[in-house]
Amino acid sequence: MANQIGWIGLGRMGEAMVKRLLKAGHGASVWNRTRSKAEPLAEYGAEIVRDKTDLAGCEVVFTMVSTTDDLKEVLFGDGGLVTGTKKPQVVVDSSSISQEGSAEIRARLEAMGVAYLCAPVSGNAKVAKAGKLLIVASGPKPLYEKVQPYLAAMGRKAMWVGEGELARIWKIAHNTMFGVVIQNLCEITVLAEKAGIPRHVFLESINDSVLGSMYTRYKTPMLSNLTFDQVTFTPKLLLKDMDLGMSAAKSHGVAMPAAAATRESVARLVGRGYDHIDFAVLLAETAKDAGLELKSENVKLGDGLES
Repeated sequence: MANQIGWIGLGRMGEAMVKRLLKAGHGASVWNRTRSKAEPLAEYGAEIVRDKTDLAGCEVVFTMVSTTDDLKEVLFGDGGLVTGTKKPQVVVDSSSISQEGSAEIRARLEAMGVAYLCAPVSGNAKVAKAGKLLIVASGPKPLYEKVQPYLAAMGRKAMWVGEGELARIWKIAHNTMFGVVIQNLCEITVLAEKAGIPRHVFLESINDSVLGSMYTRYKTPMLSNLTFDQVTFTPKLLLKDMDLGMSAAKSHGVAMPAAAATRESVARLVGRGYDHIDFAVLLAETAKDAGLELKSENVKLGDGLES
């Protein structure tokens, strides 16, 4: 297993990223807290391991989990990756966690002789499946160059932004904008519909304007057809990221009024119990605030991610 890649965390994102690695011809050994989520990867060539310490013989281990505490648990907790006598050479973390938490984890790993690279991504699981992720890394540049072929296999582009935890600041800034864009997109879509423009027509026009992006395009089918049960990212996870953004803004002395207002809007979604539904349900709540009851338009639309 010396040259095998290890992987911890097989949620929607982790699974899609591992499949890209396997399809590119890289061998991978994987572990997930719920083993049943890992088992389908066996048919793609992955080795399913029983314990996290079984990955300690890997040269490079990737982690993709939900929170800072989750990352600490899989690394340093009971039976954690680096708790045995054998340790991997490199840990590459692609989770969305705080700069402070990441720095603490870096210090603990480096004290054990384990190198550490931050490598958060832009894109959801559908973007990952299409091979269109952007992967942004920080840490020692020689380390980035060592793992860059793996990063390149998982996305359309990988880039290094600097030393230490700078990729965490990038990801926090990215996801803060992610929230602000969906907030405004929902507001203007409700405005257009209430004035008489069908949602899918309005969204198509935005997608083809200077304001359109991969993000607005891939959310268009969901916003038009109200398929919020096809979860890409939950309000709870978005609130976590908005809170990271506001915390970073406070520590760096940056006023972010648009992000602050969006944070409160997302908190309303969480307070209303939208735990297992896509964050784009914000559209329906925005419409309710405008006295508008939305109906699915039942139109067939592309998401711009097709190969």
